[in-house]
Amino acid sequence: MKFYISTTGIKRLTISSAGAGKASPATRRISGRTVLPLVLVLALILPFLFVRTAFIVLESATACSSTLDCIGWRFFSGSDESMLREELTRALLEAKDGKVDNNEEEIESFNQLVQEMTLKQQDVKAFAFKTKAMLSRMEHKVQSARQRESIYWHLASHGVPKSLHCLCLKLAEEYAVNAMARSRLPPPEYVSRLSDPSFHHLVLLTDNVLAASVVISSTVEKSANPENLIFHIVTDKKTYTPMHAWFALHSIQSAVVEVKGLHQYEWSQEVNVAVKEMLEIHRLIWGQYYKKLKEEDFEYDGEHKRFLEALSPSCLSLMNLLRIYIPELFPDLNKIVFLDDDIVVQHDISSLWELDLNGNVVGAVVNSWDGDNCCPGRKYKDYFNFSHPIISSNFDHNRCAWLYGMNVFDLEAWRQANITETYHHWLKLSQESGLTLWRPGIIPPALIAFEGHVHHIEPLWHVAGLGSRSPEVPRDILEAASVIHFSGPAKPWLEIGFPEVRVLWNKHVNSSNKFVRKCRIMG
Repeated sequence: MKFYISTTGIKRLTISSAGAGKASPATRRISGRTVLPLVLVLALILPFLFVRTAFIVLESATACSSTLDCIGWRFFSGSDESMLREELTRALLEAKDGKVDNNEEEIESFNQLVQEMTLKQQDVKAFAFKTKAMLSRMEHKVQSARQRESIYWHLASHGVPKSLHCLCLKLAEEYAVNAMARSRLPPPEYVSRLSDPSFHHLVLLTDNVLAASVVISSTVEKSANPENLIFHIVTDKKTYTPMHAWFALHSIQSAVVEVKGLHQYEWSQEVNVAVKEMLEIHRLIWGQYYKKLKEEDFEYDGEHKRFLEALSPSCLSLMNLLRIYIPELFPDLNKIVFLDDDIVVQHDISSLWELDLNGNVVGAVVNSWDGDNCCPGRKYKDYFNFSHPIISSNFDHNRCAWLYGMNVFDLEAWRQANITETYHHWLKLSQESGLTLWRPGIIPPALIAFEGHVHHIEPLWHVAGLGSRSPEVPRDILEAASVIHFSGPAKPWLEIGFPEVRVLWNKHVNSSNKFVRKCRIMG
């Protein structure tokens, strides 16, 4: 056999078989166009095979008795990936049930983990345990961050914004220097309407001037007959001056507004003692829960989240707690609509006064707007301690709680049913039972006091929860609701209020008012 290679380069390679001095007819020629791709393919494949062989040798050093056997077995059987997967699975399962060594050096990042594994040449088991330790520490840090964020968020909801404080100061100053701000509310010609049952009476108990203005302006704006509306605002002594000044200077067209301070009421000694006793028991319940929260290892879960909400200062607010004394505050009224100060009225609510309560004391929303039996977080188990026999033997933990904040009250039926007396009876029972029957706030004892005296009204009358962590009320439900309620920590006048729903409140703020502009109130 002879090889012929041309001198001008590898353009042609001739292979021939010599025999008897003659050229063989079986001479074969291999073209350079065939050889060049072959060389390129080998140039690509050989480095890969080399790296692959080295990887298998290193990987199988501890898994195989013989390197050559393992290489051959893996090359020809093709099951190296499955073997590695099984080994990793075993290591992860062992790490899952095993304990993490807290004395080991903490690994803070993936790069540090890689460096640790390569320098110390540790096996898959060590990798699994170190990864578990790193993830556990990261999970704890995330949990701790969520805890702090939740606490700070709730603390932010407790403060009075500088702008609202400014508004009260400006109005108090105006009350002192401006006779118009001290004018009588309501004007003398409308005083007779304050107890006239033919008018629609609405009651607000609040110490928030701006919130009260939004409630009244939105109600009047949406009313078909605003001349029938009589607003009764009850506030504390320190807020009376700015509250009076605001409504004296900004009279509501057609409607009548009465502003009265608690210091202007003349209650009997018996009522005064009962009010003080009520405030003291609520304060003790609040203190009990506060102490429990401090002593426990706080974790961000549903129970502790409810603790934070229950420990809001509003649970001890005198204006909130005096709701149970509405019949004493308005002895001449029989039927009223109660409105909380964090609501906005979106449609005419005059038909509420025509509502037949069927002999009940309160008309309230119970069922949820989304078709579920109860509004979210509004079951008795969310308010009461059902581990206590007094509660578990008297109430159903899955019973739906009615919504406070927009309610129709028949005050005559209230008096006949002795609702306030029942409320006080259960307060004393709670005190005798170690203050553990329910969480802080007016709602739990009110639910008991009104038990069996609640008339269910349609869910779209009152959509609540817009101040909760994640309001998930669809836009069409928000638009259809007669009253939207910013119940929860994120009030619309706070910076933590949710922008997507706060706009529904802001549009009723009188942004052109000079006091609002001076105090830079969000609107």
